[in-house]
Amino acid sequence: MDQPLLPLRSALVFLMAVISGMVAGWLCWIAEGSVPRGVLAGLGTAGLGVPFFNCLVASGAAGQSGEEVRRRG
Repeated sequence: MDQPLLPLRSALVFLMAVISGMVAGWLCWIAEGSVPRGVLAGLGTAGLGVPFFNCLVASGAAGQSGEEVRRRG
């Protein structure tokens, strides 16, 4: 059990998605005063944040420059 449960890159992606979801849910709750809408906004933001942050972190994690990633697609 010397290996971590999640690689550092995955942990970073999930952490950023959870933080963005919490902020979005909190802002929605502050704006509307509805807890269910805040929870739904936070879950939606966190769910959409995972692929976004995965693409965002992927260019630096692969050891390639941004130009190489853009050319590849």
